Amino acid sequence: MLLRMSTLLLRTLREDPADAEVPSHRLLLRAGYIRRAAPGGYTWLPLGKLVLDRITEVVRAELNAIGDQEVHFPALLPAEPYRTSGRWTEYGDLLFTLADRRGAEHLLAPTHEEMAALLVKDVFTSYRDFPVTLYQVQTKFRDEARPRAGVLRGREFLMKDAYSFDLDEAGLRDAYARHRAAYQRIFDRLGLDHTVVHAMSGAMGGSASEEFLASTPVGEDTFVGCTACDYAANTEAVVTRAPAAGDPDAKPAAQVHDTPETPTIASLVELANSRRLGDRDDWTAAETLKNVVLTVRQPGADRAEPLVVGLPGDREVDLKRLAAALEPAQVTVFEEWADHPELVRGYLGPQVLAKLGIRYLVDPRVVTGSAWLTGANEPGRHATDVVCGRDFTPDGTIEAAEVRAGDACPDCADGELTIRRGIEIGHIFQLGRRYTDAFAVDVLGPAGKPVRPTMGCYGIGISRAVAAIAEQHHDERGLRWPAAVAPCDVHLVVAGKGPQLDAALDLGGRLAAAGVRVLVDDRTHVSAGVKFTDAELIGIPRAVVVGRRLSDGYVELRERAGDRRTELPVDAVVERIVDEVGRERANLV
Repeated sequence: MLLRMSTLLLRTLREDPADAEVPSHRLLLRAGYIRRAAPGGYTWLPLGKLVLDRITEVVRAELNAIGDQEVHFPALLPAEPYRTSGRWTEYGDLLFTLADRRGAEHLLAPTHEEMAALLVKDVFTSYRDFPVTLYQVQTKFRDEARPRAGVLRGREFLMKDAYSFDLDEAGLRDAYARHRAAYQRIFDRLGLDHTVVHAMSGAMGGSASEEFLASTPVGEDTFVGCTACDYAANTEAVVTRAPAAGDPDAKPAAQVHDTPETPTIASLVELANSRRLGDRDDWTAAETLKNVVLTVRQPGADRAEPLVVGLPGDREVDLKRLAAALEPAQVTVFEEWADHPELVRGYLGPQVLAKLGIRYLVDPRVVTGSAWLTGANEPGRHATDVVCGRDFTPDGTIEAAEVRAGDACPDCADGELTIRRGIEIGHIFQLGRRYTDAFAVDVLGPAGKPVRPTMGCYGIGISRAVAAIAEQHHDERGLRWPAAVAPCDVHLVVAGKGPQLDAALDLGGRLAAAGVRVLVDDRTHVSAGVKFTDAELIGIPRAVVVGRRLSDGYVELRERAGDRRTELPVDAVVERIVDEVGRERANLV
């Protein structure tokens, strides 16, 4: 392959686009890989499409190697299967929905579990057809409220999704393990520094779930790791280590105190210590019980209901963790105080919530027998020694409190949690029988009785992986693509005209004939300085400069990753590049 920049659909930009928020967005636009077409939608220009295709090749190779079979489902789907599975309402506003000319409802697919289950139901009838895994590379759609960061969070994106079908749980676990290992090989081949973390299943359903996160400071996902063991989890999936429960009757009776003008935890702690509430002057925020009122609307419900979450006062509610714990319900901050005078703002305690019929969920640290300083449900008053299991009984626990660096590891006795940020590039699920149950997918089993298959689901964001790689592989001058995904193997820069241009085209032809992917900057209307700047911006792993020493038979070889420069004879450059590219491809197989 030989591409000439004089005819290539490519426009580089000297300045950062005004709406570019993160390095990948800025550099992919500036280097001419993508162009904005609509909010959350991008056109992939030739170089960008080549990178997409290189990533797809790696993904296909690894999935074919473990026996997956490629299919292609429609993107425009009827509504009925998604109504049957419940996800028509669970996805809510994220779904792009439309009606055809006959009024039948459809959607643009965000994912294809329903279609995979229906296909297997339609085609397979016997246990002899299993196990089977189907995968596709397909455009997906989600109506993001705030598309941002270029192709990292768009409304239209390219994904690989795979669906395994097994006859029992042991088969599902094996399929999950195969895909987990394949994903690690894929991301290693793509040059992505990644971490596998425990995750929430969300609207996909199922039990076990793990995310593959590419580490980067601009990542939307926050995840934790342990200082002493290999525990790692998305913060939404972190499990809090609860203290031991105690005897509720061992605590003194609750006492109500006047605490005027203390609507915040900080003001309450200051007053409690100054007045020695409960004969103490060493109160901390962690010993207060904060009660946060929220509004929860279940999918398809006519109205929302208030929910109160109790947590230690030194913690804040993490709305992402809360939303993940309550999904598919929608959670918003409570604003209807005027309609609920029984909820005393700033002085709310859990003692009355059961009588009011309001659901009350608490942080795992709020255990039976624990005593708290909390609201007394009267303006300007709080109570001490309000005991869980005696003065109030929660309806359950919920993981909604913020996770902090230094928190105890859930998996080991000695470790503390560290916090990092990353981009989700893959997600795998043990779905179980949610979808085969929904569509009554039964096949004849070996004993002559019906058997219902169990499913796994495995997704990779291919267009998102482009941005993740760009985030991890760039410098102040531009992109620095790994060899596995670069649009070309070598960038020929012609630092002159006449014989230099002819020599560069001849060199490019020799390399292309040997199987090397070549980009030649043969533009005659731009200066050599602009060409060098563009070469660094575009980020192909190696560049060959055909310039002033051509008359001596020499060209300059520049390596983008290490900034090394070497002058070599033309024949030696051809031999070296062909050898290097051959070894790179062998290592990627």
